[in-house]
Amino acid sequence: MTRVFVNFPIRDLKKSTHFYEQLGFKKNELFSNDHSSAMMWNDNFWIMILTYDFYKQFLKDKAIADTKTTSGTLIAIEMESIDAVKQFAETAKEHGGDYYHLDHGIPEDQMYGLEVQDPDGNMLEPTWMTPTS
Repeated sequence: MTRVFVNFPIRDLKKSTHFYEQLGFKKNELFSNDHSSAMMWNDNFWIMILTYDFYKQFLKDKAIADTKTTSGTLIAIEMESIDAVKQFAETAKEHGGDYYHLDHGIPEDQMYGLEVQDPDGNMLEPTWMTPTS
């Protein structure tokens, strides 16, 4: 199985590490240091949170987008239930993030998701979908 590593620029490593831990991610100390935290959702999906200075090293001549005003990506994460989606979003809000709901006209018993922002404005989409099998 292929692992997916998403990299997010963040301003405050300690605050962001705590935020992701509260959402249910586990910090992998082996791949973390003073400039980044490796946050594992499961064995196959990790979010690497990197301080701005460290993140910039990977960009060559590009600037870091201000994710509070500009969207660069939306990362969807499948959840086991609608309640899990709602709890994920509420936990994010309790720890410095925020969320909102978009009505796409899809019945909730078919698909439900929320748009969740971390304290730096990076976007996650916890989503539940009707099982297909």
